[in-house]
Amino acid sequence: MTRLSVNVNKIAWLRNARQGAEPNVRDCCTTILDAGAHGITVHPRPDQRHIVPNDVYEISELLQHRSNVEFNIEGNPSAGERDNGYPGFASLVEQTKPQQCTLVPDTDSQLTSDHGWDLKDAETFAIARRHVAFYRDLGIRTSLFLDPDEEQVELAAELGTNRIELYTGPWVDSTRAYGLTSAEAAGMLVTYRTASETARRLGLAVNAGHDLNQHNLKAFCAIGGIEEVSIGHALISEALFDGLATTVQSYLSALGQQPTN
Repeated sequence: MTRLSVNVNKIAWLRNARQGAEPNVRDCCTTILDAGAHGITVHPRPDQRHIVPNDVYEISELLQHRSNVEFNIEGNPSAGERDNGYPGFASLVEQTKPQQCTLVPDTDSQLTSDHGWDLKDAETFAIARRHVAFYRDLGIRTSLFLDPDEEQVELAAELGTNRIELYTGPWVDSTRAYGLTSAEAAGMLVTYRTASETARRLGLAVNAGHDLNQHNLKAFCAIGGIEEVSIGHALISEALFDGLATTVQSYLSALGQQPTN
């Protein structure tokens, strides 16, 4: 079964646009989980454009009272303390102890995550290995954000991560340009299937995310072996039309699961 973790960054972004308290991120998380989602994902960036440290603490506290629900914190593990009150990525993770930590090589100014780790670079490999060991020692499952490249997957296994998260943006771009059932999209999907199979052969579980939506989710997960998808922007955008709980249940249906309500 592929688990659905909902990224709530865009809910926080909407709240921050008015510098107020609405929509309430914690209340939205409750609605999402009551609708059947399996987890909550946040990506607290140093500029605090959406998720802020207090959100991380509040969501962590909320999820402690939920069984079989996971908290996933993603971000650049090298992001340190900032003058604006951001305590540093490692500090947030240490204080909240999420079930999963997804390490993403993005920069402070990056609009969104748009590439995986380049583990072929010796310095980057050493940095990633050090971070993975740090979170592993805290008892937190680690996942590395990766492009669907077999060599990168093999290097990820070598440095000791528990999982990888396949960056699905390029495949989604292909489906938009040529069509979901096009030869171009199908050919690229083979690359993802190969990367996923390689990871599982090496003992790594496989997550996936970026630009997945109700229209393309089933086609991507047909490659098999996807443990978890993390979806935020598309789900929240669709919820503007259909409602948050209904949209979560539509995603569960796309994953072949019966909604809870």
